[in-house]
Amino acid sequence: MVTIDSVLETETDVLSHENSRELRILRLGRRSYGEVWNLQKALVIKRKKQLVPDTLILVEHNPVYTLGKNAKKDHLLQSRRPHVPVYHIERGGDVTYHGPGQLVGYPILDLHDHRLSVSWYMRNLEKVIITTLAHFDIAAHRRDGLTGVWIRDEKIAALGVRLSRWISMHGFAINVNVDLSYFDDIIPCGIFEYGVTSMERILGHQQIFKDVEEVVIGKFVKMFEFSKP
Repeated sequence: MVTIDSVLETETDVLSHENSRELRILRLGRRSYGEVWNLQKALVIKRKKQLVPDTLILVEHNPVYTLGKNAKKDHLLQSRRPHVPVYHIERGGDVTYHGPGQLVGYPILDLHDHRLSVSWYMRNLEKVIITTLAHFDIAAHRRDGLTGVWIRDEKIAALGVRLSRWISMHGFAINVNVDLSYFDDIIPCGIFEYGVTSMERILGHQQIFKDVEEVVIGKFVKMFEFSKP
């Protein structure tokens, strides 16, 4: 298993322009939210110094609720499960849930090597997810005025990011085989009128998690025009 310390000990020399299309993939398996949050923050610092290449972290979390910087505290319901930890974090957006069976992606990208546009970046992340779901014969779409990826009136993937000097952190979460009952403890993303769903619910059976990871990696590499990871 990849350790957090081993990731942070690995540095390249200052990256040349020729290496700007390199993408490092970190598939971390099941990890606590706090340790991966700390990893993101450390990698952002290293990316600013060009000590590491663009990186895509893929992970499952133990159950956790996170509130973005604009979240309303009453969107985390008082009836929630008290054993599930809560993190107040620096991404945009409201409250969401992460847990087993959900594929979470944290791209640490320097947008100077891509395009200096928040909307372009967000739309590309959504497109990665939409094309991934299409691979599994799920027709997903965007909703006007609402960030994320949807199946009719239900959200299947949430997005929330932070940019610091055009270095990205946080990212997206795709509901693969996740226990959707945890979303009953919150107002997901602050949206009252719509529900949430998963690949398992749409397709009627559990998905092979690593297969979904592989497709996400391929779509991400293609969308952001990386060389082979």
